[in-house]
Amino acid sequence: MAQEEAGSLPEVLARVGAAHGIPDVAQKLHFYDRWAPDYDQDMATLQYHAPRLAVDCLTQAFPGPTHSALILDVACGTGLVAAELQARGFLQLHGVDGSPEMLNQARARGLYQCLHLCTLGKEPLPSAEGTFDAVLIVGALSDGQVPCSAIPELLRVTKPGGLVCLTTRTNSSNLQYKEALEATLESLERAGAWECLVALPVDRWELATSELEVVPGTSAKDGFISGIIYLYRKQKATQAEEVRSSPQPPAVP
Repeated sequence: MAQEEAGSLPEVLARVGAAHGIPDVAQKLHFYDRWAPDYDQDMATLQYHAPRLAVDCLTQAFPGPTHSALILDVACGTGLVAAELQARGFLQLHGVDGSPEMLNQARARGLYQCLHLCTLGKEPLPSAEGTFDAVLIVGALSDGQVPCSAIPELLRVTKPGGLVCLTTRTNSSNLQYKEALEATLESLERAGAWECLVALPVDRWELATSELEVVPGTSAKDGFISGIIYLYRKQKATQAEEVRSSPQPPAVP
């Protein structure tokens, strides 16, 4: 795609609409590879608010000092979420993404301590259980990207008592995925794996690519689609689990 066309609203809407319409993960990652050089400028034109809103939500609930917290940005793309995290004092940032070219753009920002190529849903996250104080996945929960079946993997790498922040679009073309996502989130909550702290609907998520997607009450000219932010806290280890996992003194003969 030509660099000089980046930032033109009709071109941006066409690209975003095309991205939303690709159901195959491999094809979508290839699309993102080609999109990477123009992605940040396109997101600014699209008035894409999800990174800022998600990080605001996480920051308000975060219980400790931000500068020493270890954060994982899943499907990190070019690093838009990392820029928001750093602005709020989160400095220990790891990122994963399935697009090599998106990772190259993220690496150029210089905000991540560690970046890995990983297609979540096809492979596990490259981290040990209970590694991160918080995990975010912003913008990748939709058809053709991260499947709902991968949500437990986000939970696995989060520390007990840590936070998981997730977002998805709630426009008409993504409602079926949203329903499946919420069923997965609620199933994990019923199982006692985590508890929901926030479920925040957002009207002005990003500009709509079609008049059919516009939030009621806004004009087609500058209409937005809607989205939602979820924030969960992973269950803390029980006393019995802490005892089992802690080193035990040798038995007295």
